[in-house]
Amino acid sequence: MKIALIVQRYGTEILGGSEYHCRLVAERLSVRHDVEVLTTCARDYVTWANEYPEGTDRVRGVTVRRFANARTRDIESFNAYSDWIFSHPHSKEDEEEWLQQQGPWCPALIEHLEQRHASYDTLVFFTYLYAPTVLGLRVDPARSVLVPTAHDEPAIRLDLYRDVFRLPRAVAFNTGVERAFLRARFDFEAGAEEIAGCGVDLPPFPTDSDESGDAPAAAGDDRLRAPLSAGAAFRRRHRLMPPFALFGGRIDRGKGCEELIEYFGAYAAARGDAMLALMGVKLMPIPPEPYIRFAGMLPEAERLEALEAATVVVVPSPYESLSLLALEAFACGTPVLANGRSDVLTDHCQRSNAGLYYADQEEFVECLRLLVDNAEVRRAMGRNGRAYVRNHYSWDVVLGKYERLIAAVGDRTTARAPRSRSSGRRTPSRGRGGSRRRR
Repeated sequence: MKIALIVQRYGTEILGGSEYHCRLVAERLSVRHDVEVLTTCARDYVTWANEYPEGTDRVRGVTVRRFANARTRDIESFNAYSDWIFSHPHSKEDEEEWLQQQGPWCPALIEHLEQRHASYDTLVFFTYLYAPTVLGLRVDPARSVLVPTAHDEPAIRLDLYRDVFRLPRAVAFNTGVERAFLRARFDFEAGAEEIAGCGVDLPPFPTDSDESGDAPAAAGDDRLRAPLSAGAAFRRRHRLMPPFALFGGRIDRGKGCEELIEYFGAYAAARGDAMLALMGVKLMPIPPEPYIRFAGMLPEAERLEALEAATVVVVPSPYESLSLLALEAFACGTPVLANGRSDVLTDHCQRSNAGLYYADQEEFVECLRLLVDNAEVRRAMGRNGRAYVRNHYSWDVVLGKYERLIAAVGDRTTARAPRSRSSGRRTPSRGRGGSRRRR
């Protein structure tokens, strides 16, 4: 089948969010299908400036067709407009203006869909939030699969998103938590749906414990077969002596990093026995504390080595629809310490028994102390996390769900589900304010 995946930006430099999710799925689907990614020329989600060349490219074996954005984003002006629209009555035209200001605004991509949609068997749209999905779903809903990657945020209460969830023939949710949240707020008419998530590769061996000063692995632990783990090599290369906590992703206030640094500072003041390594693109100032190490952007393979090397991986974001960071940490056999304000993260921790979560600074400090001090707890959580990923997020499991959705979309005789008459939607124009999403 010929499949188009539509996403706001795409590239090997983008190692998080729905863009990374889309790339992982595209690369795996391309083994069996003719896959084409339709995206913009933007590399940066703050301005959406055209940085990649327009036209067709090949990225890790996948055809990528890029279209130039018609405008860039003024983030300060957009944030001010968002503050107003989320807290005041407004019109349909106001929401359309908000969508344009948010970006990426790429009429050329939508024009391509309008002209060529029938040449694709399936259109897969990643992320409900942006204009390529909002406008693109209207072109050919019967061929469309939506991957919402949604969570509770002010934007989702805007009226313009009602059709986004009503239109597609199929929906691929990330988690059961996301599905319950969206079904309580929107009418769905999809004829097929799956809780698909995203696949995660299991490294051949869990974390090497001897390098971190832990007790030797128990009999039967597959670490006994690893002479020196990638994590141990990473620690030596970067002079990161354990114990250390790791965050990987956008180093941004919106991802909870400011709070993470504050909370870790309280831990360091009380204990002084651990470091915090921050891996990813820096979008906020990092205080020059001796216990903080900025690792910067790392290649994909080295990023996984870092997850294996860490004593604990911290996931501080209160807004998640899946959290590949948590799943990749589980796959590496590293326990997670997660923000308890995220229902998705707490659900992962509870179902996997591979992580702890915190509600405030005191709980953060106590949970981190427990994980740092207790090697046996870490080993047990590491085994649990790998089993959780193997059972629910292996690529065989995830791709099987995508194949069922693609088959359902390709079956033009499949009836759409009857429209639900009950909905928990709130009136978007009177929605609450809150932490605005700067994307």
